[in-house]
Amino acid sequence: MIMRETVTKGLALLLGGLILYTSATGPFESLIQRSIFLALVILLGLAVYPLGAGKRWRPLGIAIDAVLAVGVVFACGYVALNYEQILVELPWATPRDMLLTGVLLVAILELSRRAIGVIFPLLVLVGLAYAWFGAAIPGPLGHRGFDLYYMTETIYLGDLGVWGMLVGVAATTIAAFVLFGCLLLHTGGGNTFMDLALRISGRSPGGAAKVATVASGLFGMVSGSAVANVATTGNFTIPMMKRLNYPRPFAAGVEAVASTGGQIAPPILGAAAFIMAEILGESYLRIALAALLPAILFYLGVFVTIHLVAKRRQLQVVPDDELPSWSDVIRPERIIPILAALGGLFYGVLSGRSIQMSAFYGILMTVLTFVPFALMAKMPLREILGKLVAGLVDAGKGMVIIGVLLAGAQILVAMIGMTGIGVTLASLIVTVGGESLFLVAFIVGGVCLILGMGIPTTAAYVLVASVLAPALTTIGVEPLIAHLFVFYFATLSVITPPVCIAVFVASGIADTNWLPAAVESVRLAAAIYVIPFLLLIYPALAGFGSALEIVLASCQGVVFVMAFAALMSRVAMTGKRVIDVVGLIAVIGLALTPGWLTTLAALALIIGLFIRRRSLLRDELESVAGDHHSLQAKGTQL
Repeated sequence: MIMRETVTKGLALLLGGLILYTSATGPFESLIQRSIFLALVILLGLAVYPLGAGKRWRPLGIAIDAVLAVGVVFACGYVALNYEQILVELPWATPRDMLLTGVLLVAILELSRRAIGVIFPLLVLVGLAYAWFGAAIPGPLGHRGFDLYYMTETIYLGDLGVWGMLVGVAATTIAAFVLFGCLLLHTGGGNTFMDLALRISGRSPGGAAKVATVASGLFGMVSGSAVANVATTGNFTIPMMKRLNYPRPFAAGVEAVASTGGQIAPPILGAAAFIMAEILGESYLRIALAALLPAILFYLGVFVTIHLVAKRRQLQVVPDDELPSWSDVIRPERIIPILAALGGLFYGVLSGRSIQMSAFYGILMTVLTFVPFALMAKMPLREILGKLVAGLVDAGKGMVIIGVLLAGAQILVAMIGMTGIGVTLASLIVTVGGESLFLVAFIVGGVCLILGMGIPTTAAYVLVASVLAPALTTIGVEPLIAHLFVFYFATLSVITPPVCIAVFVASGIADTNWLPAAVESVRLAAAIYVIPFLLLIYPALAGFGSALEIVLASCQGVVFVMAFAALMSRVAMTGKRVIDVVGLIAVIGLALTPGWLTTLAALALIIGLFIRRRSLLRDELESVAGDHHSLQAKGTQL
């Protein structure tokens, strides 16, 4: 056990060091960078997820892992040493190449199974089988089929298969951002984010649930993983909500939804921003800016729904003695390193540096501000180094799942491109949907939810972007809008029953059944399921159009989200449920109708409904106070 921990830490440090070095100096030749990265990721994965751990047959697991490790080193080492020949000559596959490809595939798929379950590796196997046996499939889904030699050449002996763009992005840009996020959290950013969330929202109605929303948003903007976000912030926020007597399914649902938002929030978007930029040929900054307004609408919808539900259920606020003081939260040694880190990152992006170099600037500023403050606080040098090393180790471990999944996803994408199934499916969807944009979009959204179930968001996005985004671009949707549309639905699959992995994790922490928690999640996120369709109606939400059009689209989005949140939270607006429903549906309809007049009408109507709601609450409070005074008077007379 001790030896495995030592090996794990050593490999994680080696991978973290590679990420740091290549972020600062630039990557090696593409195949060298990707092969070394993937070798380290798989070796580390075999150490982190050992086969048969704690079982009687563990010795057999050790032998299998050892064979896989040796095979992976040979497979990746061969590519690193012969990269020039592979890129220039595109060599024919030999039996040796087929053997090395087989070992690499088994290692990638087996690690995927250990880390996230069987669904994703089964999808990759289906893709491989489809490429091999396509000639036996009748109808439009069939193709001429490919033999194992050709498949080996595509997967292993070129830069379109396992060494393709996705692994390239993982080995450079994503890895640099993961390291940036880990160092930021380990040097105090994590505690500061949590304390900020407590101070910002802890004392408002449903404060503990709002803390979960704010904290998960802050963490998610750095980590970009819903499940990791739930596991990190959920272990703090869910027990807090339980302690304040919030319903357990509600607590789990809040955390799952809030953590999911981190995947669509800039700057990382669950690592999809970098992949989207590569696929579309757009700048990273353009992708992040396009995702900004929809992400704001996401959190606005969640926040308003929580607020209204909290008022209706009379959920408690966070007690004063559990809140940090503002003077403690905004101490220079806590705030300055975060601001400096983000400043370094955005300086690099805005000055036109590469994304990994920008991340390195953020890392550099994190270290340069953390170390002096730590020394002034008389923190032992050993502890300072320990925190930095822990950040490197966590970054290495964090890249295991991302690296393995993107390697598997790259193989699947190669098979999709080789067989032409993506174009075929896009044509079938357009045929079924006809010329109706929203019917095609509805079909695409539903298929995205299904394909994304049980798969981490980044891998799910790669899959749906290859297969389904072309269906939208075929009927005239802007490519960036189409990719954001499928990405959001792939993201929402982690909270959509029946395979809602973020809800499963949150339910485990809350110690409740996952199904009622999933119902709460869907209700809290109801407005978010419509935001992708808002992008189709109002492309200005993604930055397409003039400043005036963007302002109009933003107003329409805000009004829509407010009305939808009020409708789904079932709060009393006028005191009569029928009038409430009709009024809110009217607001939603007006908000979905382009134009300033309809927008202003929707805005006036929603303001009027909320004013009426406030008046209703005031009347209820006065009535309760009057009853209380009446009881007091009777008690005095007695």
